[in-house]
Amino acid sequence: MSDRRAAPRPVTAAPRCALKPAARSAPALRDFYEDPAVPVASGAERSRRQARMLARALGPAGVGRPATVLDIGCGDGTAAAVALPYLRGHRVIGVDWSQDALRRAAPRLPAVVRGELTDGGLPFAARSADAVLFSEVIEHVVDPDAALDELRRVLRPGGHLLLSTPNLAAWYNRGLLLAGVQPVFSEVSLRGVHGRPGSQVVGHLRLYTARALRGFLAASGFEVTAMAGAPFHGVPRPLRGLDRVACRLPSLASILLVHARRV
Repeated sequence: MSDRRAAPRPVTAAPRCALKPAARSAPALRDFYEDPAVPVASGAERSRRQARMLARALGPAGVGRPATVLDIGCGDGTAAAVALPYLRGHRVIGVDWSQDALRRAAPRLPAVVRGELTDGGLPFAARSADAVLFSEVIEHVVDPDAALDELRRVLRPGGHLLLSTPNLAAWYNRGLLLAGVQPVFSEVSLRGVHGRPGSQVVGHLRLYTARALRGFLAASGFEVTAMAGAPFHGVPRPLRGLDRVACRLPSLASILLVHARRV
């Protein structure tokens, strides 16, 4: 094989469904993710931590051969915009299904495209990407197996996956469950919050512990090389110091940050 990998190649078929809902999801779920009131940005601190992990993995951009980084489920582009200063010289492309999200992301990113996560729907050739940012997306996906299959398809062998997601076993969720309270991040309805702290519905369909996420990624053809924690911006101010301390032990952290490689 040549050392020069092909740049992502757009496909001609139109995307068929949302990045977050799967192909057979209900129209109500699609409408939910197209609602401009639904948050599509991650916290800045977790984005910075994730960007530093990716920058260390990629190293400096080589002369004439920048890495191609896809921000899959880019939302309004905030996470990728935070990462850009750490990725100078590399090619960053934002991908989302929501037209509203892409309109907001376009001023922040060098390039944005519309795509989906199932059935080869990402508009890129196989093995064309060096890295994928998958920030706060997997918890929204109806079919995460198909989603990781598609990420694996577009990544070159040895390519980097930088994934972040809320931690079901975060330190405060353990206490809440003991008290019989619905864990933070979990949701039982798309219409309102019931039985847990907080007031905003964000469409979380699946949640992971550190152990479950490691096993799931391994079964999907990825080798986890590093796992770290990040704080959650929604933690009450008096508890934020404790939340930062918990980041030292990913299994207790609010947010799980994972660096994995395609095997």
